[in-house]
Amino acid sequence: MRIATWNVNSIRSRVDRVVDWLGRSETDVLLMQETKAKDEQFPFARFEELGYEVAHHGLNQWNGVAIASRVGLEDVSVGFPDVPGWGDPAAPEARAIGATCGGVRAWSLYVPNGRTLDDPHLEYKLQWLETLRAQTAAWRAAEPDLPLALGGDFNIAPFDEDVWDMSAFEGSTHVSPRERPAFQAFLDDGLVDVVRPHAPGPGTFTYWDYQQLAFPKKRGMRIDFVLGTPALADRVLGAAIDREERKGKGASDHAPVVVELKD
Repeated sequence: MRIATWNVNSIRSRVDRVVDWLGRSETDVLLMQETKAKDEQFPFARFEELGYEVAHHGLNQWNGVAIASRVGLEDVSVGFPDVPGWGDPAAPEARAIGATCGGVRAWSLYVPNGRTLDDPHLEYKLQWLETLRAQTAAWRAAEPDLPLALGGDFNIAPFDEDVWDMSAFEGSTHVSPRERPAFQAFLDDGLVDVVRPHAPGPGTFTYWDYQQLAFPKKRGMRIDFVLGTPALADRVLGAAIDREERKGKGASDHAPVVVELKD
C-alpha cells in the first residue's frame, strides 16, 4: 500500500496535476493539505473517476484538508478532541481530518504556521501541536497495536539540515527553540519519522518558496512528514520525496512525500 502526503496549495488550481500524479504514482491514499476550498467547492468527481473516495474538510478559502483513498475510507473524523481554535471568537479551523484506509488510521494535518516569533499565532501553533500530541497518546493507549500515520505539513524544520541555510532563518519561525521541541515530543512519545531513513539530508527538502528562484537554487525546507506508530513503521518498505512534481507550470510549492507499506 502506498500512502502520500502533499500540501497542494489550492486544489481547484492544481486538480489536474494532482489527479495526473495519482495516476502515475499509483498512490493508494493521498493526504492533502491547504486545499483552500469549501466542501462544496472540492472537485470530488475528478477523484471518483479514478476510483478514489474522498473526505474533505474546508470552511473557507484558507486551510482545508482532505484524504483520497482507493483502499477504503471509513470512520472519518473531522478535527480531533479539544482542538484549539483561532480568531475572535476562537473557532476550530479546517486543519485535521482522519480516516481508516486499508487498515491504517491516517490523518491529514495542516499545522498552523506561527508567522513570527512574537505573533499570537505561534502560541496557537504550539497549543495545537501539544493537543495533537496528547490526543495521539490517548489513541495509542486505547489501541496499542494501531497502525497510525500522522501525515502533513508540520510547518517545522526539526534539524539544521532541514533548511538550506540556518543563517537565513535566524529569528524566524519553523526552526525556533520552542517549535523544534514541539515536534520532537512526538518522537519522544514513540512515533517514528518513517521517511527520514529513506530520504536523509542534508539538502533533502519538501518545500521551496515561489520567490527568488528558491527551487532551482535548492533553497528549500523539509517541513512535510509522515510520523508513524511502531505498528506502521514496521511495515515501511521505502519512502521518497517526489521532487520532480515541484517543477513546471502550476506546481505547488510543496512536493509529495510517499511511503510504501507492505501488506
